[in-house]
Amino acid sequence: MKGSAAEDRALAHLLTLGHELLARNYRIPGGEIDLVTRQGGVIVFTEVRQRRGSRYGSPLESVTPRKVALLRRAALHYLVQVHGREDLACRFDVVGILGSEALGELTHLENVFG
Repeated sequence: MKGSAAEDRALAHLLTLGHELLARNYRIPGGEIDLVTRQGGVIVFTEVRQRRGSRYGSPLESVTPRKVALLRRAALHYLVQVHGREDLACRFDVVGILGSEALGELTHLENVFG
């Protein structure tokens, strides 16, 4: 599966920060959330992006406004379908890996979409 090695690395990173995995590759028509975790009382929706090089920008720069809209829609669906409500504390993070999945530079931005 494309991106699974990068997601594995991102998940390992999040687990070291005290996250608990709730779901992986949560899909709805037209959208997907790579990782859904809980850190303390906050549900964290994480988009994982990996690029071998920076010729076309950083992995973090590849998260477009359209992708953000799809992530928000998928997150709302997750909250309602899995937890039965949409007013839970949550945030959106992005983990970018520049270089190889295993050895590339990992950058983690928290609460990026507000």
